[in-house]
Amino acid sequence: MASERKFVAENVRRVLLKEYLMKEVSRAGFGGLEVQRTPMGTRVLLITERPGLVIGRRGQTIKNLTTVIEDRFGFENPQIEVQEVKNANLNAQIMAEKLAFSLERGWHFRRAGHSTVRRIMDAGARGCHIIVAGKLTGQRHRTEKFKEGYIKFCGEPKANFITRGYAVAKLKMGVIGVTVEIMDENAKLPADISVCNKTEAAAILPDLFVAPAAPVDEEPVEEGQ
Repeated sequence: MASERKFVAENVRRVLLKEYLMKEVSRAGFGGLEVQRTPMGTRVLLITERPGLVIGRRGQTIKNLTTVIEDRFGFENPQIEVQEVKNANLNAQIMAEKLAFSLERGWHFRRAGHSTVRRIMDAGARGCHIIVAGKLTGQRHRTEKFKEGYIKFCGEPKANFITRGYAVAKLKMGVIGVTVEIMDENAKLPADISVCNKTEAAAILPDLFVAPAAPVDEEPVEEGQ
């Protein structure tokens, strides 16, 4: 029981850290967080759209974040690494926050949803799935979904190729939850096959196309030998 409680407490601490950093670096575009224990301390990898805002002038902002992570959350000797996201339109967390911000600015949820889908697919994603839930048009809660391309909901392809982001839009009528799922542009699905000619197949699998050896003529055995 003690080990289970320790495991749960560690995960709770990481979730609280993620929520804190999402608020603190929202202007920089929070794209993800990875926490790893190392022999030298704790490695915190922060993925953002604009790393300069996280680092701050002369590194003052990142120094303040390091102090808070160590004092408030109890991580030993934290080392923060800021990494710039390669393509913000393919980062599920960043796109979820942008969609939530569009809703807070007054965009209609359908216009905002379809616009986000187009941006994601134009960036090269194999598929995307957006869920908007809350008081969208009236006092009753409802859920709207936007989907395009390929998307997987379970199994190994979902675990390996689907990234998920979540954000909240605070409106006068209530809170609207936004979930964005994006399939990696380089995802290789089980149903994907390619047909190649014999030359290409021989280069890939040479053992299957080795010419059979010529039969060796055996000398006749004379009687009495």
